[in-house]
Amino acid sequence: MKRKQFTEEQIIGILKEAEAGAVVTELCRKHGMSSATYYAWKAKFGGLEVSDAKRLRSLEEENARLKRLLADTMLDNAGLKELLSKKW
Repeated sequence: MKRKQFTEEQIIGILKEAEAGAVVTELCRKHGMSSATYYAWKAKFGGLEVSDAKRLRSLEEENARLKRLLADTMLDNAGLKELLSKKW
C-alpha cells in the first residue's frame, strides 16, 4: 500500500487555502499534487474541521475492524455448517 503523503490536518489546510481564494492549479503545483487529488479531497473532507477529520478516521478504523470480525465470524459459521453436514 502506498504511504500517504499528506495528513488530514494538511489536507484540510490546503482546502482552506482554496476556500480563501487561492487558485486550485497553483495550490496543486505548490503542494505537488494533481487537481484530481484536490477534488477527491474536497469531496471527502470539504467542510470538515481537523477534529472532525480525526473523528472520521477513527470511525473508519472501527468500521474496518468490525467488518473483519464479521467476516471471521461468517467464515467460522460456514466451517461449522460444513462440518455438521458431513457428520449427519
